[in-house]
Amino acid sequence: MTSIDWATAASVARKFSGEYPLADTYHERKFALQAPGYVMRASDLVATETGLELPGSPVVDVISRDDWVATNIASFTALLAPLEEKLGKSEPGSRSISGRVMGAELGAVLGFMSKRVLGQYELVLPTGDSDTGDTVLFVGANILSMERQHEFRPSHFRFWVALHECAHRAQFTGVPWLRGYFLSLVEELVDSSKTEKGRLSRLASELVANGGDQDDLLGDAGLLGLFASPEQRDVLDKVQALMSLLEGHGHVVMDRIGEREIVDVGRMSQVLKARRKDPKSAAFMKLIGIEMKMKQYEMGAKFITDVESRASWEALSMAWESPQALPTLSEISDAQSWLDRVSG
Repeated sequence: MTSIDWATAASVARKFSGEYPLADTYHERKFALQAPGYVMRASDLVATETGLELPGSPVVDVISRDDWVATNIASFTALLAPLEEKLGKSEPGSRSISGRVMGAELGAVLGFMSKRVLGQYELVLPTGDSDTGDTVLFVGANILSMERQHEFRPSHFRFWVALHECAHRAQFTGVPWLRGYFLSLVEELVDSSKTEKGRLSRLASELVANGGDQDDLLGDAGLLGLFASPEQRDVLDKVQALMSLLEGHGHVVMDRIGEREIVDVGRMSQVLKARRKDPKSAAFMKLIGIEMKMKQYEMGAKFITDVESRASWEALSMAWESPQALPTLSEISDAQSWLDRVSG
């Protein structure tokens, strides 16, 4: 594996992220002053709803698209450093041209995503400066754009986004082992990574076996899953199961509190669901594997509501007891099988 040229990634991302007229104006600065209040109110409601603790006060910031890209590049650099070192030793003399190509590809993905992401909770990923940052981020330009495009009431929409990020904060601060477990999956991916001779031949054979259906070959995980080894696909299944649970749980909590606290939450929810299914970006999302995250909302939310209808809302707390109690990918689609296993 050639080392990724992160400077190229950042440069290309800026070209794809675009500009928004109200970015870095008093509208965004006013939002930054209000944001801690939204997070504080959301934290109290999420703690009551989930039964999970949200200790202390996180850092809250309203950032630009470029800042969001820089934050995620810092995280990816830290996450992928062991993998680059490991594979670099097996392929000495890495080529700078290949590194720039990989940087450009990653930059295009980050630039595209930077125009869509509304918020992000930072504790889950390490960064170049610290691996324990407790930070709730809002991408100001994207939230302002959504508010104006769809005529959302700013105080309602911003609070609703804060609910989702605080739900993720509850998961990672209220379940002490969760962050360590997630990072252990990343380490597992690194440990199972190796150069694969004849990879292109294998992919060609799989494409033939799928009757030339490229969509079936790509699957939900996009290129990430396509180039993964069989060992890595097992770990990717664990990652997908975990993210489905977390995204589904966060989405249900966000909407449930929103229904009680925000009069126009129904319309906001409909707009975001339609946005995730926008056919203009569907092909690109499938290619890079973002479609997997889109499905995670639906799969995970259905799992959460199925568990509640078959048992109770409190039964979900069994998932937070240990890594072994987490639902598997197959159980995400069959809530009863998970209930049978963990309550038996």
